[in-house]
Amino acid sequence: MDVYEPIMGAFPIAKKLWRAIVENKGLPSPDTVGKMLESIGLEKLFLGKGLGLFRNNFVIALLIPRENMIVVDFISATGDLSDALELIAYYDREIDCYVVEIIPANELEYEENLGVEPVIIDAKTFELKSYPVLGEFKQGKKTIILKVDNETYRLWRESGKLNICPVCGGELRWREKKAICTDCGIEVMIDEKR
Repeated sequence: MDVYEPIMGAFPIAKKLWRAIVENKGLPSPDTVGKMLESIGLEKLFLGKGLGLFRNNFVIALLIPRENMIVVDFISATGDLSDALELIAYYDREIDCYVVEIIPANELEYEENLGVEPVIIDAKTFELKSYPVLGEFKQGKKTIILKVDNETYRLWRESGKLNICPVCGGELRWREKKAICTDCGIEVMIDEKR
């Protein structure tokens, strides 16, 4: 997998965290999250003393594990903070759920709305209580393509929000198993193989 932008790293890691929380009945260890980051093509430069540093030519990821929380900051290797994203996985006592959310580091530019629905997992049953649309990105000829598997598509259809872009919250226009966002230009494709 090629990760050219912070969002291309945040989406697949959020999905991997969702799966790990359900399988392990809790938050994964920092070492496990480090392996997730390596699985998307980021090289481990340092992991220890409460911090992990991973990177490729385009993206830097900082893994900051805390008690009952995991934070991964994705920053463009160019240093442009306008694209930076923060991925947070934590246990929320108030709602008795595990939450995985992607938020912009630069809230002014995004006006506090990225459009990504958080993953909310019941802490007792470990069933999903939200409808996140997560997948893997690939660079297309003219656009960035978000590939979602059939299970994700089924959940998304159940939510009744197929016309809302999972990245920016804009309007999606569908043609068969492909859609394009009229606002951000992201293309969404249903990946039949997965």
